[in-house]
Amino acid sequence: MLFVCVKNGGKSQMAAGLMRQIAGDRIDVYSAGTSPGSALNGLSVQSLQEVGADIIGEHPKPIDPALLREVDLVVTLGREARVDVPPGTRLENWDTDEPSQRGIEGIERMRLVRDDIAARVQRLAEQLNPSVPHTEKEIR
Repeated sequence: MLFVCVKNGGKSQMAAGLMRQIAGDRIDVYSAGTSPGSALNGLSVQSLQEVGADIIGEHPKPIDPALLREVDLVVTLGREARVDVPPGTRLENWDTDEPSQRGIEGIERMRLVRDDIAARVQRLAEQLNPSVPHTEKEIR
């Protein structure tokens, strides 16, 4: 599966990191951006580290056309990311929470974004692979 956002420095990296944490090697997970930035969002990295997920070593990257043809599912995060998927590839859009629209900024914003993405990732992981353990604990 491939998570995509515009810059591939925050939301799609967070989703991929959380999916890897939850699903381990049960699901092949990738992330990319439609217009990749130059670095990971530091607050995204920090918020993931708070829950034991790690994306250190990752970097923003463009969508690899060969990979796009191989994945079964593409999930776009946010309204701005647009991906033309090959026939037969499932496409989902997650219109994720944007706390900045409510005046919430900084690490508090990123924690809310992380928690929204984490809940969606958990549901998706359970749908894709029933052997993925369900987490009862709330991520905080």
